[in-house]
Amino acid sequence: MELKQGDLRLLETDLARRLLGSTELARVAYVAKDGTPRVFPVMFHWTGDELVFGTFAGSAKITALRARPAVALTVDTAGPPPEVLLLRGQATVTEVDGILPEYAAAHHHYYGPEQGARNIADVEQSGRKMVRIGLVPDWVGTLDFVSRFPAALS
Repeated sequence: MELKQGDLRLLETDLARRLLGSTELARVAYVAKDGTPRVFPVMFHWTGDELVFGTFAGSAKITALRARPAVALTVDTAGPPPEVLLLRGQATVTEVDGILPEYAAAHHHYYGPEQGARNIADVEQSGRKMVRIGLVPDWVGTLDFVSRFPAALS
C-alpha cells in the first residue's frame, strides 16, 4: 500500500527514519515579523514524536514563530539522487533554564561526544538563555527518487 503525501505514517518509512537519524541539517521555513518568508538551516533532535531544535533568547525568529507558528521543514540529502522528508505543523516556542537537553543531544549527534561536549560547555559558560522550538508534524511528505524512478537512475 502506497501512502499519500500528508499521511503521518510516512514518518515510519525507512526514508524518514534514515533522514531523521542522519546528520543532515533541517531547513525551517517560517514567516518573519515583516511578513516575508525566511528559511534557516539547523541541527535538530528527533524524539520519536517531535523534531526539536534550540536557539538563543533574543533571536528574531522567536518573536516571528510566536506570532505565526506555522512552519514547513525539510531534511534532505544533496543527492543525486536526492531523498527528501517534508514536514509541516505548528511550532511551539518555550524558554528554558540552562542547556536544552535536545540541543545537547543534537551537538553530540552531529559532532561526536568529545566535540559535542566542548560545544555545550562553551554555551554553558556563556550564560546565554536558550529557547526550545518543537514541531510535532501534522503533515508529512517524502520524495524518494531511487524507488520512484529506478530506471531513470540506472
